[in-house]
Amino acid sequence: MKEELEKKYGLLTAIAMVVGIVIGSGVFFKAEKVLLATGGDLPLGILSWFLGGLVMIICAYNFAVMATRYEKVSGVVDYAEVMVGRKYGYYFAWFMAVIYFPAMTSVVAWVTARYTAVLLGWDIAGPQAMTLAGLYLIGSFTVNAISPKLAGKFQVTTTVAKLIPLGLMAVVGTIYGLRNGVMIQNFTSGAIVEVSGNPLFTAVVGTCFAYEGWICATSINAELKDSKKNLPRALMFGSVFVVFVYALYYVGLAGAVENEVIMAGGETGAKIAFSTVFTNVGGTLLFVFVVISCFGTLNGLMMACTRSFYAMANRGEGPASHIFSNVDKVTNMPTNSAIMGVFMAALWLTYFYGANLVETSWFGNFSFDSSELPIITIYLMYIPIFFMHIRKEKELPVLQRFIMPILGIGASLFMVLAAIVSLGEKIIYYGIIFLVAMVLGCVLKGKKKEEIS
Repeated sequence: MKEELEKKYGLLTAIAMVVGIVIGSGVFFKAEKVLLATGGDLPLGILSWFLGGLVMIICAYNFAVMATRYEKVSGVVDYAEVMVGRKYGYYFAWFMAVIYFPAMTSVVAWVTARYTAVLLGWDIAGPQAMTLAGLYLIGSFTVNAISPKLAGKFQVTTTVAKLIPLGLMAVVGTIYGLRNGVMIQNFTSGAIVEVSGNPLFTAVVGTCFAYEGWICATSINAELKDSKKNLPRALMFGSVFVVFVYALYYVGLAGAVENEVIMAGGETGAKIAFSTVFTNVGGTLLFVFVVISCFGTLNGLMMACTRSFYAMANRGEGPASHIFSNVDKVTNMPTNSAIMGVFMAALWLTYFYGANLVETSWFGNFSFDSSELPIITIYLMYIPIFFMHIRKEKELPVLQRFIMPILGIGASLFMVLAAIVSLGEKIIYYGIIFLVAMVLGCVLKGKKKEEIS
């Protein structure tokens, strides 16, 4: 008899996946980019954080509605299949398995290593940092593959830990900035330097990485107790909570140091802010919690990455479905899927290094930030799901059937437009890579042997 994934996670783990994956590396990693994109215009930067958060909340609400009605194997892939069709569900799953999950996981592995390197005074793109990135990637995979329950507990623990530096900076940084006048100066100085293009769109695209990851919580749909109730609760509570925390942290950061310091500090900008408010010793200690928060994000993404090939194989589709559909009887983990997932993440880590961290790119024009464009792609792929939700869900009330899906389509289009305006021709070269990946998925699709009821 075929081994199935058991119901081993509760509501707390689901919330921890939403909050723990979203809050972590991105808010520290992208805060400086948002300021650079807006030329140091703090109110415009805050607006971009709110817009990015609004997009997340709208999309999360729509998937929360779907989660109350459908429970199969892998959340968002199930919704794509139910709403648009079996073929679309497969290609959505293929994209998640070979591009989205491994690309996100690999970037966060490097970001975790990056902040470790900042603590130790190493080059963030040097051999030490890249070795650590690989070690963190394998370590996260090992925990998830050997003990998925331990990975769930780790996710909850790191979620609590990562709120410590954010909460302290939000409260103490705000008070500190109001007392010494730094916050008023940052809010009223306007743009410090001139920027090209559309600064708001560029900043919003920058926030998309910081807000992304909530969709990963749907990957444990089949392993979540009372999924039809707990998954929607986790999506909505987690999304709103994240926006609230981000806004307060960003304001607190504005009270810690001048915008020019954060913009010039690069990878050390966040550490400078913490050290300024909490002294060097306290700042360093709190920055350790920043690194821990990145570990939590990496763990949550790896939880999703290791299950991505299983989502296809369980439907009898994709390459070697008879291999990737196997679930280990001891660990209750799709081990073969997990191995393939970490291999794909290693490939994307190699790409990220060669495209973004070396002086001369290995890939020429085909170099892009793999922490952003895959996210924009997934928003584009949400649109058919929202559209078919309007057509099919006739028994739902007006808010859930029409208003929120239409807002979801508008929010997704906004993200795509922002990417086109801010990234330009890079999208074309990324599009070529995307099409090649999809064609490969078509070749390896195979025939579905049975319907999943």
